[in-house]
Amino acid sequence: MAKSHQSPRKGANTPADVKPENISPSQPKESFDVVIVGAGVSGINTARYLESDAPRGTSYVILDRRSHWGGTWDLFKYPGIRSDSDMSTFGYSWNPWHLDKPLATGPEIATYLSSSAAKVGADQHTRFQHQVLSANWSSAASRWTVTATKSDGERVDFICRFMVLGTGYYNYDEPLKTTIPGLDQFSGRVIKPQFWPEKLDYMNKKIVVIGSGATAVTLLPSLAEDAKHVTMLQRSPTYIATLPMSGGIVSKVLGAILPKVVVRRWNRVRRLLMGYMFYYFCMWYPKQARDLLERGSALQLLPGAPVRPNHSPRYNPWEQRLCVCPDGDFYAALRSGKADVVTDVIEEVTSHSIVLKSGQKLQPDIIVAATGLQLQFAGGIKISIDEQAINPSSKFAWKGCMLQDVPNLFFVIGYVNASWTLSAETTATLLVRLLWRMRARGANVALPTLQQPEKMTQVPLFNLSSTYVKGSASIFPKGGIGQWAQKKNHIVDAWQSSWGDIVSGLTLK
Repeated sequence: MAKSHQSPRKGANTPADVKPENISPSQPKESFDVVIVGAGVSGINTARYLESDAPRGTSYVILDRRSHWGGTWDLFKYPGIRSDSDMSTFGYSWNPWHLDKPLATGPEIATYLSSSAAKVGADQHTRFQHQVLSANWSSAASRWTVTATKSDGERVDFICRFMVLGTGYYNYDEPLKTTIPGLDQFSGRVIKPQFWPEKLDYMNKKIVVIGSGATAVTLLPSLAEDAKHVTMLQRSPTYIATLPMSGGIVSKVLGAILPKVVVRRWNRVRRLLMGYMFYYFCMWYPKQARDLLERGSALQLLPGAPVRPNHSPRYNPWEQRLCVCPDGDFYAALRSGKADVVTDVIEEVTSHSIVLKSGQKLQPDIIVAATGLQLQFAGGIKISIDEQAINPSSKFAWKGCMLQDVPNLFFVIGYVNASWTLSAETTATLLVRLLWRMRARGANVALPTLQQPEKMTQVPLFNLSSTYVKGSASIFPKGGIGQWAQKKNHIVDAWQSSWGDIVSGLTLK
């Protein structure tokens, strides 16, 4: 039988830790202006904006189920874990990324986030090992009651005016459920990247990585360093662009004559503009973009190696998220002979092999199922109004960060075509503007209100065709048009969040 390693890492504070019989009676309730759920990129950023820009005296607390800063960057520990967005834009505008290379490793990012939290004083307002289970809005009191459990099972309640969900977009406890015939019969190890074993020995082992997304693209070159051979088994290819790890001659010249803070600002603007220029090039000229990316792949493969079928996706660029590899490490692993790519469909998995529909058999010692993330809104928190549960997927999203008919609730969702942090900053800016406006108006409640929602044009919040994203419409709030449009362009959103309309579609009372 397969030895499947699917349990979360120690400290994950999973639902199994908080069974009803283990929950102690709640302690006296603490009250704050804002409760932030999540101590990752979004939570730390929200804390910074509350500290520096919110009305004086605004109190807040950060609650996180884990034991350390970082969210994703504390959870994922697989070999080679790194950013897939450039750090000039993934880093905070208020604490620019300090290293010269555009991509960073997981540990580097975790350290950066921890230092960022300390820099703004968020570490003085954080309760780790607090898993939020539910949040109920009382219309009579105009307050949220946020219920959490500590790692020892003790239940605690927090009262707040506003709640901010910095919980990411996927399930921390369960990866995407994928049916692979016969996988449970495999006699070797079956690994889920989300729960990578700390001491997995893959030296001189044959490994098959199932999947073709960012995780698989990251794993292949890293595993190939010590494994006997690594095969990336994919149903369909993905676009993989090489990102040089040096900043280019212009950045080097500027770095020699200008202060570092100026160079970092320059790199942030340059990376942001270049990213959007390429994205819109792909949208407006898909055939030319496809040809450009495929030619780039061909130049990095062994001479004479075919681009099709392994490196020629069926879809156009940016219909799914584009993958990047630092200095072409993915292609270097293929050229070394220690790794390859196979495009096929699994017929079945036996005790010692993976049988493909083409008849080919792969005989790995280890199978890594990098088949995607299970999408989840609000970290699975049960949200209710006056004890009546709400369904987030039935609601439209006001400015991509508040739920229709749900008062005083913000959520942070990143861009599909840019760094997550960019969206976190525009959301925090909106929150602070709203707090000031409510103070000026003497209002306690901000309620996104949509007249005739049945007539609103619906747009998925994640408009991608990736397998794990396709079910997002039944999980996440809906996008629309106008004030209810999804976030697409940070340059536009940054202006809108700072100076745009925050009156239309929002009732203050």
